[in-house]
Amino acid sequence: MPRTGRWWSRAGVLAAAAVAVVVLGAFVSAAGAAPGLADTAQGADGLGTGRWWSILPPVLAIGLALATRQILPALFAGIWLGAWFLEGLSPIGLLTSLLDSAGVYTVEALADPQHVMIVVFTLMIGGLVGVIRKNGGTDGIVRVVTRWASTPRGGQTATAGLGVAVFFDDYANTLVVGNTMRPIVDRLNVSREKLAYIVDSTAAPVATLALLSTWIGFQVALIDDAVAGSGLAMNGFAVFVESLRYALYPVLAIVLVFTVALTGRDFGPMLAAERRARTTGEVLREGSHLGAGEGGVDELAPAEEAPRRLVNALVPILVLVGATVVGLFATGEGESVIEVVGDGDPFSSLLWGSLLGLIVAGAMSMGQRILTMGELVDAWFAGVKSILYVVIILTLAWALSALTAQLGTAEFIAGALGEAIPPFLLPALLFVISAAVAFATGTSWGTMGILTPLAVPLAWTALEANGLAAPDGHPVLFASVSTILAGAVWGDHCSPISDTTVISALASQCDVIDHVRTQLPYALFVAVVVIVLGLLPIGLGLPWWAALAVSGAAVVAGLRFLGRRVETPGG
Repeated sequence: MPRTGRWWSRAGVLAAAAVAVVVLGAFVSAAGAAPGLADTAQGADGLGTGRWWSILPPVLAIGLALATRQILPALFAGIWLGAWFLEGLSPIGLLTSLLDSAGVYTVEALADPQHVMIVVFTLMIGGLVGVIRKNGGTDGIVRVVTRWASTPRGGQTATAGLGVAVFFDDYANTLVVGNTMRPIVDRLNVSREKLAYIVDSTAAPVATLALLSTWIGFQVALIDDAVAGSGLAMNGFAVFVESLRYALYPVLAIVLVFTVALTGRDFGPMLAAERRARTTGEVLREGSHLGAGEGGVDELAPAEEAPRRLVNALVPILVLVGATVVGLFATGEGESVIEVVGDGDPFSSLLWGSLLGLIVAGAMSMGQRILTMGELVDAWFAGVKSILYVVIILTLAWALSALTAQLGTAEFIAGALGEAIPPFLLPALLFVISAAVAFATGTSWGTMGILTPLAVPLAWTALEANGLAAPDGHPVLFASVSTILAGAVWGDHCSPISDTTVISALASQCDVIDHVRTQLPYALFVAVVVIVLGLLPIGLGLPWWAALAVSGAAVVAGLRFLGRRVETPGG
């Protein structure tokens, strides 16, 4: 009976959403002709962009995903609605937009060269994980790490430490850390939701802070262009370095991860997930959707006679990391190491690294007579199969993100929230705007690319109007730059349509919606602390170091107040 009730409830949600979309479409189609409602920038079939309805496709996708826990139909519904808007909301457009959702927008998303590279290196890493699982290398890691990470706290702390160590790219971080640590924390009865949270919250937050990462070139280029038209006598790199002092959210997100791991305290849905894992041994919620069947797990189980050697996993992973770093240096240019790495091609570098890591893993497996050529290919393919689900989700997420760009979703949110901001409110409000845009669109880089050129001139103008603008900068200006980047990170690792959210869930073999539901309260908690005790006081003149100290203490104290210990039976 309970399952029947849930089925009817979800069916009712879907039916209500479908009716609401059709009614809303009819209303918008009729109202679009009214003076002042349609924007001047219109598509071939009528509706303008950058208007209030531009937020509806991502809102529909996010709402359906959270309500039904089904990410694929939710994403497709958002794409369909966005395509219908672009095609004018006519009755015939309802059908043509359905066909174009798959035949045009999804195909275009997958045809993008950078997206193809992401898909290929993701599949390659999935194959690499399959090989090192089959040759016993993963079990070798488990045996070594569990000697000192023999408790749930130890396993979580080790996962967080590895997440910080793989700092140079968020994709590599999530795929390597999630797949490496999953067998270890499973044995310690740590929930998959907790693993996905640790992996996700030590990926983008670490990458955006690192001076040697695949993010820095993009961020510095945006800032450099944005400050070029102002009276600021600093280049983009100098402004970026200054802004790191005010990157409160990424720093405190990492602080919370280690505090949660070390104290054993949790709250909200994560507390329920951890108690389930500890008391029943079920690291996954019953009914979770992982995109990989149980057969894939059995296929990758190493043979009983296969040796469990750490070196068979460690060497290929080090080759992956080392080749990626070398690739960044080889493809980048600049006057300093930081500039060279920041200018490098992260997608090609990750592709090269994953390919070389796979070749090394295969050579070691065959050289030690652990796997034959046929078994090696089978293991590779079993690993690839476990990644196919994420490829589908990523493709749909990219398509929806492209549609939100065409509809002007980010411009509408920024314009609606960002008018007439007093200087002292700039850091806090820009963080909120950036977080909202990234959450709605599912892309941190897209959010940075859209808002940085708008936010920097806005901050400079506001400071200038109040006599606070100076050639050597101002704390409010640096904090404004930092919060755009930090807010984008928040939205990116909380949105169910974000690629890093999806990849973190996949690498941890956790249901995407379960990951979002359990991580969101933690991210919101840190964001509220950062805004109230960090960014607002900074706007009023509090030094950055004092704001960081106060906010950090509040995060630790808040977890102690909100959290409850998850006890291990018999431990």
